[in-house]
Amino acid sequence: MLTIRLLRIGKKNQPSYKVVVTDKQNPPRGGKFIEEVGFFNPKTKEKNFNKDRVLYWLKVGAQTSDTVYNMLVNEKIINAPKRKMIFTKKTPETTSEETKNINSGSETNTANVPESSVPAADNSNSNIQDNNINEPNQETENSTN
Repeated sequence: MLTIRLLRIGKKNQPSYKVVVTDKQNPPRGGKFIEEVGFFNPKTKEKNFNKDRVLYWLKVGAQTSDTVYNMLVNEKIINAPKRKMIFTKKTPETTSEETKNINSGSETNTANVPESSVPAADNSNSNIQDNNINEPNQETENSTN
């Protein structure tokens, strides 16, 4: 499946993006793309799209990422409403409270088990094996003499 998405280029703290057509399976930073159809510089707000090629790839069946779709709507290349993009921040406070509740629940379960109900370990088999290891093999001594 083909997709039209942003490919970051530029130095550290100086981002700029190519708008490229690529296979969805390719990683975003892989650099493998079929065609470059535009670019976007967020520092200067400069945008440039090859309208004919974008419309061609959309006609062929390429999907757009949400960001590229909204940029194309702003540039009046696509006549449609913008897609809503929802960004949620993960708060470390809620995750730490949840883990405390989970940990406290597991501690109470192990504390309620009486010690007498836990079976003792049976070490009788291990003693027999240890004795066999420590005793020399009589058959091998007789055969060497």
